[in-house]
Amino acid sequence: MPADARLLIMRKRVHWATLRWGAIGTATLVLVFSALPVHVADAQERYYYRRSILDFFFGRRYIQEYPPQAPSQNAPQRQPAPRRKAPSPKAAAAPRPAAPVVVEEKAVEKLANAQKILVVGDFLAGGLGVGMDAAFKDSPGVVVETHSNVASGLVRDDYYDWPQQLTKFMDEAKPAMVIVMLGANDRQQMVTDIGKEKFRTDGWYAEYQRRVVAFGQQVTSRKIPLLWVGLPAFDSPAMTADAVQLNQLFRKQMESVGGEFVDIWDGFVSEGGDFIVTGSDINGQQVRLRTSDGINLTEAGRRKLAFYVEKPVRRILGVQASPDLVRLDTGNAPVIDAVAMPGRTEPISLSDPNLDGGAELLGGRALPVSATKSPRDLLVQDGEMAAPPVGRVDDYRMAPVKPTAQVTIK
Repeated sequence: MPADARLLIMRKRVHWATLRWGAIGTATLVLVFSALPVHVADAQERYYYRRSILDFFFGRRYIQEYPPQAPSQNAPQRQPAPRRKAPSPKAAAAPRPAAPVVVEEKAVEKLANAQKILVVGDFLAGGLGVGMDAAFKDSPGVVVETHSNVASGLVRDDYYDWPQQLTKFMDEAKPAMVIVMLGANDRQQMVTDIGKEKFRTDGWYAEYQRRVVAFGQQVTSRKIPLLWVGLPAFDSPAMTADAVQLNQLFRKQMESVGGEFVDIWDGFVSEGGDFIVTGSDINGQQVRLRTSDGINLTEAGRRKLAFYVEKPVRRILGVQASPDLVRLDTGNAPVIDAVAMPGRTEPISLSDPNLDGGAELLGGRALPVSATKSPRDLLVQDGEMAAPPVGRVDDYRMAPVKPTAQVTIK
């Protein structure tokens, strides 16, 4: 190959290599400068077309260097006329709901000669008194008077002498009935004439029994009805076991002194006999009956306690405990008219078999006479049974056979 041809080929190769490296260098510079941070103001002021492949080599193409000037604030501008709103029809003001009228229940005025029920005892008796007030609030002929001492009992007579206080209360109130509820605070040592007796010993039970009898006789000796309310179950198993023993003692001694024992146990235990906090109230609704300490009663529990006592009280007082009672005297008895004497009836002879000549029933008449015997007479007298109607299930008669038509051949 001639030298000139080789030189020409080498120049072409150098030229294309130069162009190639120049393009690569240009692309590298474009990428480097595009990665550099651009001033925010310049970037916001410039407007450019959408990027294409040419921008990769030659950079972005801008429409104009500077954005159009914003109109001056001082230049007069035409304000759009405010759009008038169509007058909306006035909606009729909704009437305000009337405030509920709270009707206050007027307390029933008690009669001047109302019978008094005296409730005495410890903290449980105080709750019983509250429940009895609610039970007889609508009975004008009954007034409930409660005297209770929270920490009292029959054991510590040095702290509170119940026999002495009971006599005082009965003299002042002149009650028609006395209700006693004691024993919850008596689970402790007792001081007697002989000495000290520990709880649950035979000596303790003997002395406690004597005190219960003496306390009950203070009421029954005055011919006043006495109700002794038993103890409920408690959260403590030991207290519950002691309450069972004391209730047995109360029941037995009330029978001996002429009083009545009111058993409330089933109202505060489950079906299995366990202590419950929540149970049915007097309306059958599930409510809380006991407080968190497992000893005291809630308001619903007090009302349920009084519910058990209310029954024998109403039975003993009778009409006096009625809510419809107006006054307690003979003036409110119904007027009974004199019964008119019936007309005189003639005596009936004991020896007359026809009862004073009567042989026919009132309104009786002779039976019609028939020429033919009835089906009854045919069956009884002749032993013949009447033929059943045609077509009935017991009609066994054969239907008559129709004669065949005779055909003559001529």
